[in-house]
Amino acid sequence: MRLAETHRLHAAALVALGLLLPAVALGAGVGISGTYVEARTADVYTGPCFANSEVGLVGNEAIMAWRVDDGGWDGVDLSGLSVLAVVRSEATLGDPYAESDAAESILIVDANADPSQRRALEGFARGMGGELLADVAQVQTAEVEFDVLANGAAAVSAGELAALRTRPLDHRDHLCGNETVFYPPLAPTVGAEPGVALEHSWQGEGLGGTWKSPGKRSSFVGRFSR
Repeated sequence: MRLAETHRLHAAALVALGLLLPAVALGAGVGISGTYVEARTADVYTGPCFANSEVGLVGNEAIMAWRVDDGGWDGVDLSGLSVLAVVRSEATLGDPYAESDAAESILIVDANADPSQRRALEGFARGMGGELLADVAQVQTAEVEFDVLANGAAAVSAGELAALRTRPLDHRDHLCGNETVFYPPLAPTVGAEPGVALEHSWQGEGLGGTWKSPGKRSSFVGRFSR
């Protein structure tokens, strides 16, 4: 092979490699990000006196909801899809001064997802929920509506099974003057803000009961990225 031709082939190979490397680097950096909403049956933004009156008595139920804006899980694109986890425990969830008992949960995956996306949504929720979602009793599907307003209010519904609707905190919510975020979010978040759950309900089967817990300072709205 002539020297000039060898040089041309070598140059072409370098160009191809140069085009490939950015794509490989981009693929390696692909993750998943979106919006997270949570509500519980105990105040999360509260003073110690209110928290002490609830701990061990309420707060053993919660709904956690994720909407994927970009990215995927296990190589499956989940952009635009949502998943909810409905959790029930024998103890107050997230108690910073005691270990919560094992929780039982139900996952609700977006009905708009195809079979591979449903499996990926389940894996994603388990990955984000950690030990809290170690015991998933059922995986159900439902039409999920997930909206977040500019002021941080959120509305999430999963068919007739579960519903969350929140508003930001305001002057009406400072009841004793020394409120703080007593319970952190149950899942990893970025910039989660506490708020009031105007609606928080579970009307499905499989967790030993249903609940409605409106009007409590029991919600978080934030972002997630992984």
